[in-house]
Amino acid sequence: MDCGECRIHVTSIAARACYASPQFSARIPHLAASDPAARHGRAEAITGIERHEWPAVILAFAYFFLVLAAYYVLRPVQQQLSAASGVQALLPFYTATFIATVVLTPVYGWLVARFPRKRFVPVVYVFFIVNLLAFIPAFRAQGTLDPEILGAVFFVWMSVFNLFVVAVFWSFVADIFSADQAYRLFGIVALGGTLGAIAGSLLTKWLVHIIGIAPLLAVASVLLAGAVACILGLVGWSRRHPVAHDAARNEAVIGGGFWAGAKEVARSRFLRRIAILIVLGDSVGGVLYNLQTDIGHHYYPDGAARTEFFANVDAATNVLMALLQIFVTRVALTRFGPAPSIAGTEVVKFLTLVTLALIGQPAAVAAALIVTRAGSYGINNPAIDSLYTRVDRETRYKAKGFIDTAIWRFGDVVVVATLQVLRDFGATTPLLASLASLASISAVWLAWRLRTMPEMAGSAQAKPAS
Repeated sequence: MDCGECRIHVTSIAARACYASPQFSARIPHLAASDPAARHGRAEAITGIERHEWPAVILAFAYFFLVLAAYYVLRPVQQQLSAASGVQALLPFYTATFIATVVLTPVYGWLVARFPRKRFVPVVYVFFIVNLLAFIPAFRAQGTLDPEILGAVFFVWMSVFNLFVVAVFWSFVADIFSADQAYRLFGIVALGGTLGAIAGSLLTKWLVHIIGIAPLLAVASVLLAGAVACILGLVGWSRRHPVAHDAARNEAVIGGGFWAGAKEVARSRFLRRIAILIVLGDSVGGVLYNLQTDIGHHYYPDGAARTEFFANVDAATNVLMALLQIFVTRVALTRFGPAPSIAGTEVVKFLTLVTLALIGQPAAVAAALIVTRAGSYGINNPAIDSLYTRVDRETRYKAKGFIDTAIWRFGDVVVVATLQVLRDFGATTPLLASLASLASISAVWLAWRLRTMPEMAGSAQAKPAS
């Protein structure tokens, strides 16, 4: 606990003692008569959470915490496999991931369009828990198995896990809460995910040298089992507190269409620019991930050491991301709007990449990855997500699903293929960082241009311009 927390804690104790004293209550009779209600009123004023919402907020907070903790326990495991195989394996890994995404995303859309969330989401989580337990024997035999085969299978599996387990979270909670509740509560819920990401990274760093790599999959399974319990609790709460007295909403399907999303993106200039922004950001991330994989391959020959290295990078990234979310993101989005916020973040990324090009050392690669990834996750992603509110609900769900899956994964393949060609011609870290800086400065220009588009001047429900 830091000094600021100590002061808040002591002040809180003093205030409670003052409010509870007979002398204070005697001087303010209405407070003595309604002290519990007053306490609830103060809590609501501070947090924005109404009394009946507390169970749902706690469950949603815990749900997101557990899901991202599980993901960040698994992420360094995936990354160390990629590093064991070397950067030359990344192209087939990403190609297989793209194919799996294109094949399975319509399957995902078909499932969520036909089954209510109370059945679909818990079953999916249990399915992936069973998958994780089945992977444990393969990881125990990691030294005897071909790392490229195991790496490819687990790399693709993680992308599917991200689609079906991590990405479904916000779709699920969006059906639990009303729009007004979302505005008040989602910031608190999102904090649970940020803390879970930090906790998962630190848990992996701490446990990998104690229990090894394979048991980390069992740890992630336990975390996901806790998330299933939270899901069931939220479904029960939503039955008791239906949105706008819509008790049948708990049985509603989520809906959406993959190829319909492709059509929406193709005919909307606004959505195409969002897609290009995401590809440009992915280009920067792809270059740095490629360089990070190279570092893990050459400097950390042991699997546990590689896992710890990647967990350290994730932990530092998530801590910086949390600080940005607390102190920068909300202020930037409310004061300047999404387009200038994205442009400002890309300027910082550009300067970071230019510095990396001048230094070119492994430690500088890790630092650049932490800064750019924290900026992307902490500011750019919320800003880009807010851009989707400028189109109607049907367009938003269809287009976002297509951009976040097919376009994003195809961008991965193009970036990694280009990097492999450049490396074959002897491209060094400074040259790759310089090329990535061009992607960032292009994103600055594109984000700034977004300010003048009709969607940015209209209401949140304006139809996208063709």
